[in-house]
Amino acid sequence: MHFPRSSGLLLHPTALPSPWGVGDLGPTAYQFVDFLAAAGQSLWQILPLGPTGYGDSPYQCFSAFAGNPVLISLDQLIQRGLLSYDEVVEASRRYDLNADQVHYGEVLAFKLPLLRHCYERLHEGGAPDMAAAFTQFCRDQRAWLDDYALFMTLKEAHDGRSWHEWEPELRTRDPKALAEARTQYAEAFTLQQFFQFLFFQQWLPLKAYANEHQIRIIGDAPIFVAYDSADVWANPELFFLDAEGKPTVVAGVPPDYFSATGQLWGNPLYHWQRMAEDGYAWWIKRLRAAFTQMDILRLDHFRGFAAYWEVPAGEETAIKGRWVKGPGAALFKRLEEEFGALPIIAEDLGLITPDVIELRDQFDLPGMKVLQFAFGGGSSNVYLPHHHVPNCVIYSGTHDNNTTVGWFEDLTEEEREVIRGYLGRSGNDIAWDFLRLAMMSVADMAVVPLQDVLRLDARARINTPGRLGGNWGWRFRDGVLNAGLAHGLHFFTEMYGRLPPQLEADEPADDTATEDELIYDPVDLAATA
Repeated sequence: MHFPRSSGLLLHPTALPSPWGVGDLGPTAYQFVDFLAAAGQSLWQILPLGPTGYGDSPYQCFSAFAGNPVLISLDQLIQRGLLSYDEVVEASRRYDLNADQVHYGEVLAFKLPLLRHCYERLHEGGAPDMAAAFTQFCRDQRAWLDDYALFMTLKEAHDGRSWHEWEPELRTRDPKALAEARTQYAEAFTLQQFFQFLFFQQWLPLKAYANEHQIRIIGDAPIFVAYDSADVWANPELFFLDAEGKPTVVAGVPPDYFSATGQLWGNPLYHWQRMAEDGYAWWIKRLRAAFTQMDILRLDHFRGFAAYWEVPAGEETAIKGRWVKGPGAALFKRLEEEFGALPIIAEDLGLITPDVIELRDQFDLPGMKVLQFAFGGGSSNVYLPHHHVPNCVIYSGTHDNNTTVGWFEDLTEEEREVIRGYLGRSGNDIAWDFLRLAMMSVADMAVVPLQDVLRLDARARINTPGRLGGNWGWRFRDGVLNAGLAHGLHFFTEMYGRLPPQLEADEPADDTATEDELIYDPVDLAATA
């Protein structure tokens, strides 16, 4: 599916400013949409929105369908009368709610009891219109919500232990045991449903607000799901598991230039043959939910649909794996039957074989280009802009990369000189040099992490793959998204033909300022890192 020429920013909602320790779906999210619109942007790319567990990674969620309660806006609940400002402030004093870094344990300990208070007030008769909407939500979302709510309830009842450590009758989903558990933990079960109700009651209006401003949301879906998830517990027949529910084989990638032992991800692998037998019903359900929440979906590790690296469970590295053929075109033909042209971006980074390219191109899916990968291997490097094709998405960097400033600082002087030669610029403003390069590319879509727009160094990196802890926490400070920054983005967006159609028609070109006046807006790195 070809997308119109456009541009946007990559920012996960957790990084938004708020006084409550984590970015959320409240006022500053709407302000960010306003900034995007003022800057002439038409894309907002986010990371997976699911509930996170150990390590706080949005790529290891408890559900592929649910939303993360940590993103629920307390300010909106105050406006609805389910909380008072004073009680939120009083509760916040007991926790370290950092303005620059998300401390997830502190935020959850602060936030979840307040959300529980909202449920109690609703149960006591407060906000009757919301009570009716909650009942309807539970009815409409039963296909995934009941399994998820019971999974989280039982997980809490078992002190957070993985589902394979529960009693055999719960682990194997004995109907009688599940019914008894729903009765025993009825309130906790309903509370989990209520958290999801609050999340979607806030997320869907935010998405609608973005769409009203000609901004499409690009979501993100990991190809694999976490083992300790409602998805695997509720559908064990769709994965390679033994009689005790443990994986027999797990996902990873083979040894390569970057790692002599490969990467052992540990996710359970899909039993694709069984999925094919029911017409890929689980994937249809997953994407139907995703296309409700997003306008465009980035499929992470797209190459795994062509062939994936299978590692026997129990291995300490990914060395002793093998390539196994994935579902290939059969899955995507079925998805096209269900949804028509697929609004999907194929994450095709890394070592890509001809079968992956053939699968991507057969369904006209745009791939990805990353400028930080472009400057090695000489002029034949496929990530260099002179090799780009329209049906792709160009990034300066992704959530797994260093910021462009941090990346450039880590290069040797010889490597930096090659980049300066290609750019024809000094590299003194490398983040915006790359922003300009992305904007001028023939790629239909250009996406730049907000950290690069703010010219931030490595302190603003959101994730370092392979590092345990310290990831996913970066936030930016309120006030840094000023009019000058929006004007500078708008300048390049208009110059390289990426404005939304309505803006192209309505807004005359502004030729009263020079380029330097528009974009060289000093940013206090210490205040925003």
